[in-house]
Amino acid sequence: MALLCALPRAGVAELVDAADSKSAGGNTLGVQVPLPVPLNWDPMLPPMKYCSSCGETLNREIPGDDNRERWVCNHCDTIHYQNPIIVVGCVAEKDGKILLCKRAIEPRHGFWTVPAGFMELGESLAEGAARETLEEACADIEIGHLFASVDVISAGQVHLFFTGTLAGAYGVGEESLETRLFSEDEIPWDDLAFPSGRFALQKFFEDQGRNNGVHTFEWRK
Repeated sequence: MALLCALPRAGVAELVDAADSKSAGGNTLGVQVPLPVPLNWDPMLPPMKYCSSCGETLNREIPGDDNRERWVCNHCDTIHYQNPIIVVGCVAEKDGKILLCKRAIEPRHGFWTVPAGFMELGESLAEGAARETLEEACADIEIGHLFASVDVISAGQVHLFFTGTLAGAYGVGEESLETRLFSEDEIPWDDLAFPSGRFALQKFFEDQGRNNGVHTFEWRK
């Protein structure tokens, strides 16, 4: 993927409401405990009309050896599973400041975020986090340790965050309006794009450089 990067200008420094969330791991994002999720509930129910294997019409049903609804082709017996998508990101640090990007795309256009995005086939978690940081902030980083995991139940996603060190310069990628280094007291908490990024930043500052394992958070809409 081609990158369109520009150096930061002088002086210029991923869905739903965070109020509806479930607390885990001692986070401070607000608490609202949801009802139990039924077995056949699918948070990502985009309609699938046709089978990608044979082209016939699909049906929504529970297969005989399963316990929840799937998209099933009764012509070729293919079951189309829908499973959570992995998002990877990095809280990259330089001289005590954290690299954030202002989003140039939806959702949450114009809000600040930790560099992160969907993991690609053929790469590891760490490689994906480094690639996303390069694409969004034109920044090479040294990946540290995995320290935060957020289950975004309503979006069918898992967000994983690494620590990292900014190895050199940074710029503005094609998915960003601006990039900037923030000290802890400069973080635009009210203008962060997603609760998962907020959680990662909070835990990063709480750890103060120590590896305290992986902090977990469960976010339900």
